[in-house]
Amino acid sequence: MIYISDISTEAPLKVHNKTEEKVYKIFQKLNIEFERIENEAVEAMEECVEIDKVLGTEIRKSIFLCNQKKTSFFLVVLPANKSLDTNLLSQKIGVSKLSFASAEAMKQHLGQQPGAASVMGLINDEDEYVELILDKEVAEEEWFGCNPGTNEAHLKIKTEDLLKKFLPHIYHKATIVEL
Repeated sequence: MIYISDISTEAPLKVHNKTEEKVYKIFQKLNIEFERIENEAVEAMEECVEIDKVLGTEIRKSIFLCNQKKTSFFLVVLPANKSLDTNLLSQKIGVSKLSFASAEAMKQHLGQQPGAASVMGLINDEDEYVELILDKEVAEEEWFGCNPGTNEAHLKIKTEDLLKKFLPHIYHKATIVEL
């Protein structure tokens, strides 16, 4: 069993990194309400089950992919228990031969390490290299759970706030695909 703090609706006094700091500043600026917990570092979706129960929503799986030439990058967000068929996704978005992007590319474009990928990392994608692919099932849920840029904390926000406030503010949009 992992350590999980009580739920808070305020930004922490001490953040883990610059991404997390930026997330809470944007939430404040855009009046995005959230619930937040601190937890022991988690790197696998199976470890997030306890966090899901505390927050009352599922932490979403985020997978960082690239095309064969490593010139286009994609952050794919789907339900935790759903497997990703990269061939099917390739067909749906018109990009051939998708594969996992390197840890270096993830750090460069999202400011995150493998095991901590999150839609919040798009804050660091100022040149808009990364395309967000959101599973239709995720887009239709009321709540969205993810980490704020560190796998030592997790948050819950309204999916509508993610799609209509947060993403436009950071000049990103979600391509919604049925996976």
